[in-house]
Amino acid sequence: MRRFSIAFALTLTATTALAEDVSKTEDCGYQADVVAAIQQARLDRVKETNLAEAIAETNPEWPERYNNAVTVLAGAIYRVKRRDLKDVDLGEQWKTACLSQ
Repeated sequence: MRRFSIAFALTLTATTALAEDVSKTEDCGYQADVVAAIQQARLDRVKETNLAEAIAETNPEWPERYNNAVTVLAGAIYRVKRRDLKDVDLGEQWKTACLSQ
């Protein structure tokens, strides 16, 4: 989880810098949606190499620029064992952490 924390900090900084035209609440919500989508893909056994395409096929509701975060965050989330992801809501944790920044 430490690696996830590092990736979280880097992505949070990068994505927030890109999101100047949306409120912090909206930005954190979009980021949390991306994290939740990656988590669900991991639980659904989507291969990391197919992740971006698989998520794009779901027609996510976040703005296009948030798609860049998928590849940045995927490695950290995919390193977590699936059994450890089943009982945690990474999207909600992400949103809480983001809003507290």
